[in-house]
Amino acid sequence: MAGDPRDISTGHLGRYRARAATGARDLDRAQALRKLAFRGGMVPDRDRFDDLCQHIVIEEAATGALVCCFRLLSLAGGPDIAKSYSAQFYDLSGLARRRGPMLELGRFCLHPDHPDPDILRVAWGRLAALVDAGGVEMLFGCSSFSGTDPAAHGDALALLRDRYLAPPDWRPGVRSQETLDLLTAPPRQPDPRHALARMPSLLRSYLMMGGRVSDHAVIDRDLGTLHVFTGLEIAAIPPARAARLRQMAGELNTPLHPPR
Repeated sequence: MAGDPRDISTGHLGRYRARAATGARDLDRAQALRKLAFRGGMVPDRDRFDDLCQHIVIEEAATGALVCCFRLLSLAGGPDIAKSYSAQFYDLSGLARRRGPMLELGRFCLHPDHPDPDILRVAWGRLAALVDAGGVEMLFGCSSFSGTDPAAHGDALALLRDRYLAPPDWRPGVRSQETLDLLTAPPRQPDPRHALARMPSLLRSYLMMGGRVSDHAVIDRDLGTLHVFTGLEIAAIPPARAARLRQMAGELNTPLHPPR
């Protein structure tokens, strides 16, 4: 099995600490933040995957305020990919042929009142530690744009189509009924800087490390989002960025291997 987030101790970096959620109260807090981020504070955000996943919370060290959360599903290899949240929306048969450990990252959200970029750095430092601990070969998930109107994200989607499509050997196929085919969308010349700035912060981070996306977006009426499958092959991360991620993991006082 891939590394279990419960094997990793709490890490601190500057004003923030990242730790594995423990107990119902932590999960309730994470679901409340997800409700705010994905559902406008109107509808509870919980599903059957919550019981299958490990949950990570990032808090202000001084106040304990929750500023970020995400959940992780560890998969021993490609044959387990059908168990993932993403497999509901995408045909992942290409990834099913892979044998190495994988980690699905889901429900990543930042509190809207805490825009500090250090929070994202803490999250990636935590992820780096977990990836190393479990020998993970691929990190993947659904990267969500707010709203379901493709026109609102035209430049960003065009840039994904032009520069960041996944290779054919593992590019996801269509499973959902309501999708937007990026390959057949009308021609558009996006401004790269503007397009990147309009992308979700998690997706932008994926791309900077070598992440690749599906050739279609799924319109998710339940969450009120438009999302693309995003995969990051760990071996494809540029060495300088990989070194920086490990440095951030070290700064979190987090061991890169689980204690025995």
